[in-house]
Amino acid sequence: MRPTPRQKCDLNFVEDLISLSTPKTSATAEARSKKGHFYRPLATRFRHDGFDYLQICREGNVAVYQQTWKGNERSAAFEIIRVRRHDGFHIGGRFVEPGEVYPKSEAWGTNGWTMQDRGAAFRKLREIGSKR
Repeated sequence: MRPTPRQKCDLNFVEDLISLSTPKTSATAEARSKKGHFYRPLATRFRHDGFDYLQICREGNVAVYQQTWKGNERSAAFEIIRVRRHDGFHIGGRFVEPGEVYPKSEAWGTNGWTMQDRGAAFRKLREIGSKR
């Protein structure tokens, strides 16, 4: 069982979850803003630049992703992010629907942090969440 975006993250639950092998799932829920817009939810599992990311916890607009890479699945890093949203935009003649986004590398240190230790990652999650 995976935590849902509205479910509080329990560190013991998350530690058990990390040790399980979970199948890939697609995000199907839609998020709605106070303005009434629907946003495509941020992926809970994705691959980028040779790294695999798995969302292991989300509390509101703060999430923790486990980062692994092929050949080193046992030694994970953890990325703590502030989930941001865009209201949609046009690019190359097509419209990109409103959605949640992962912070860009330029925003690291403000909207994203990398920790090598799971406990430190969850302390950062709590710190960011308490500042809302």
